[in-house]
Amino acid sequence: MELGRWTSAARDLFSARLVYGDPVERDGTVVIPAAAVSGGGGGGGDGTGALPVREGAGFGVFARPSGAFVVRGDKVVWVPAVDVTRLGLAAAVTVVALAKILSGRRSR
Repeated sequence: MELGRWTSAARDLFSARLVYGDPVERDGTVVIPAAAVSGGGGGGGDGTGALPVREGAGFGVFARPSGAFVVRGDKVVWVPAVDVTRLGLAAAVTVVALAKILSGRRSR
């Protein structure tokens, strides 16, 4: 695939459609999910035209839920997503750090 086609595909991928999901409506309430998205890419080639052709490209995307906009009547409210894995990891790190601090005080 040509490098130009790769960049065009990446440009189409990184759009608002990737960040905001399709609205869901139920009983007069509309929920618009949102995600935090980051990514990047790169590519290149030797440009000499010699065989074998040496060119390549690639890109990657990382997305995680960040919350949702909730629309009821004429009011819009942002409801953040709770990342339970991140909270659990932070709690574990805190417990380990406190245990090290307390064990250091006992040995004095």
